[in-house]
Amino acid sequence: MRARTHTLALAAATVLAATGLTLPFTATATAAPAAPATPLKADFDGDGYADLAVGVPAGTVDGKAKAGYVSVVFGGTDGPGSSNVRRITQATVEVPGTPETGDRFGAAVTTAYIDDDKYADLVIGAPGEDIDGRTDAGSVTVLYGTGDGFALANTAGRGAKAGDAYGNALAAADFTGDTDVDLAIGGKDQVVLNANPYTADTSPGMARRMDGRAPVLTTGDFDSDGLPELAVAYYEQNATRTQSHVQLYRYDKNDEVPGDLDLTWSSDNSAANALAAGDFNGDGHDDLALGNCREIADENIDDPCGPEELAEGGGIHIHYGDGDGLVWEGQTLNQDTPGVPGVAEKGDDFGDALAAADIDGDGRDDLIAGAPGEAIGSAAGAGAVTVLRGGANGILTEDGKAVGAVSYQQNSPGVPGGAEAGDRFGAALGFADHNGDGGPDLSAAAPGENASAGGVWNLPHLATGTTGASVVTPNSLGLPTSSGPLTYGASLAR
Repeated sequence: MRARTHTLALAAATVLAATGLTLPFTATATAAPAAPATPLKADFDGDGYADLAVGVPAGTVDGKAKAGYVSVVFGGTDGPGSSNVRRITQATVEVPGTPETGDRFGAAVTTAYIDDDKYADLVIGAPGEDIDGRTDAGSVTVLYGTGDGFALANTAGRGAKAGDAYGNALAAADFTGDTDVDLAIGGKDQVVLNANPYTADTSPGMARRMDGRAPVLTTGDFDSDGLPELAVAYYEQNATRTQSHVQLYRYDKNDEVPGDLDLTWSSDNSAANALAAGDFNGDGHDDLALGNCREIADENIDDPCGPEELAEGGGIHIHYGDGDGLVWEGQTLNQDTPGVPGVAEKGDDFGDALAAADIDGDGRDDLIAGAPGEAIGSAAGAGAVTVLRGGANGILTEDGKAVGAVSYQQNSPGVPGGAEAGDRFGAALGFADHNGDGGPDLSAAAPGENASAGGVWNLPHLATGTTGASVVTPNSLGLPTSSGPLTYGASLAR
């Protein structure tokens, strides 16, 4: 399976309630699928099914509001929710720390094979963690997968000062080329790099300070040199001039500052709430998609997100790779683009979440765009997701049309539930092979579902429709009630 994701979900196991974990399901014996050619990014227990990991930073733990947790749901022949589930908190035996009000454990979640065994590992950010009196310094935890689900854990990042908010964004890749996984950790005003996640040692990932909200991170080999680069989108709240930026950083072993990442490409005046890397035109080079790129932009001069009229309600801009890097000119689309379902309306937030994968097996990645603000009939903010097909020219044809694009929402045939105001279906997206059939399954979150209790939908057959779609919710998983809106699905593992 070939899949690149912006937002993604996973996971699994069986353990006693005394460990701080819940087990509302009874495991059933099923034959495991054939082992994939490459490890499943989200297979924590090594059974051949990718698992689903959902960050629930608003969750109450031991009476502590917004202490946060991660809900890990095993995959199986019927997708996530057909087997076991674990609730991982800072009260879980293996996990460092203690649940505290406002920790927001699970605000960002990603997966990687850090210890080189066949079990995926879970990386969790807690940007509200207080450390030695430093309020909201933030922390990052690595929890290692085993045949039982998870085993040991360690801290892989600690904020140095109050307000650092380490762990509000995460990405994992081998940036240094030593075959070991490195972690990019987003904070409030910087991104740092941990080249040895067994420790909490970090170095500057980017020298430039962001001075704003959480960055958006993804990875891809945009210059085709065999090493992944880090793509960062951020917005400076207090800047006097340019506020919006999309930048690429890469590792240089000859750098004077070991462990630092160098800026190699910058698209100032851009703005993006989401990023996704994929080869949309099938030329063998990674491309970069910027989501909801114009609705939050603050400048109009030389706007790389395209003309303002193409971004009503949120637009998507794609920079294509040519082997040397990203080409400045690209493709810009929104819901008024020919072939794209719907109508561009202010507040749709089209592209607010993105995911990329080759769902039809044609050798070209397809792009999935969430529009959580989309109105369905009279239901404002019910939300929708749109499948945009890759082609020889990319997502759009030479004459600027989308071919084969399809939109799904909770009123679509085969999709469980019903579209209701404020559901925000499509607010977070991700891909993994949860049912073991060899194809990528889409996870689409609706954190506003059921009065903001939330839920995550599994759509396994987007190439042919929504046959086999299912949903997991806090109620179906037996999760405890919270002191405030749970918003299950606000964060999906990437």
